[in-house]
Amino acid sequence: MTHAQDPMTARRRPRASRTFRASRTSRRRALVVAGAGIAAAVGLAAGVTGPAMAQPAATAAAAATTVTPAGHAFTATLSGKATFTAGSVTVTCTTSTSSGQVPAAPGNHNDAGPVSSSTTPATYGSCTTSMPGVSATVTTTGTWGVAMQNGTPATAGLTIPSGGFVLRTSGLASCTVTAAPTTAATVNGTWTNGAPSTLAFSNASVPVKVVGGFGCPTSATSSTFNATYQVRDTTDPASSITVTG
Repeated sequence: MTHAQDPMTARRRPRASRTFRASRTSRRRALVVAGAGIAAAVGLAAGVTGPAMAQPAATAAAAATTVTPAGHAFTATLSGKATFTAGSVTVTCTTSTSSGQVPAAPGNHNDAGPVSSSTTPATYGSCTTSMPGVSATVTTTGTWGVAMQNGTPATAGLTIPSGGFVLRTSGLASCTVTAAPTTAATVNGTWTNGAPSTLAFSNASVPVKVVGGFGCPTSATSSTFNATYQVRDTTDPASSITVTG
């Protein structure tokens, strides 16, 4: 015997289908937003260092530069927090350090340009994103460094070696973000002499490449960040690393 379909059931089914589609769409959006937060983290790569041949932005006539004390070791330590914001997504790190050495005389002086020195790859810790369910690990490799340029204001050019910073995520989205994916990339900060001296970045930019599955922002090609670092003389803590003419 054939029974007529219950009209109430017929009306309910489309509603269940719409609910399922809405849930699936919501999850898709959450994955995409989380992925954007992942790409944001890579902007922190340039926050402390760059390779030995890093160069500040070109000027019409580069001033003579002297970095002192000649031959002294230094450490750059994050002051406060380093933050990156992409739209409504923010990535924050509370620890970041790198170390290097001012060239011995006469290499600590350049009559017409910056003074460059190598540094250790930056380390990063206590990093969080504004999106729940996403964890990350950061690996840094290669030769990093810094180039300091006298001027008004003084600057420091920081370069990430090609592929020298890689961020991998797991959880809600599994992505790999590589900074300076094809060639070394340089960003610029403002240097201020003091005790300690400081290096500040404002909306610094670095190219990135993102690969991964669904939810990874594979169309992202750059990121920006803001951070301030204190640079201390570790050979003689009573001295300060200074940039002059």
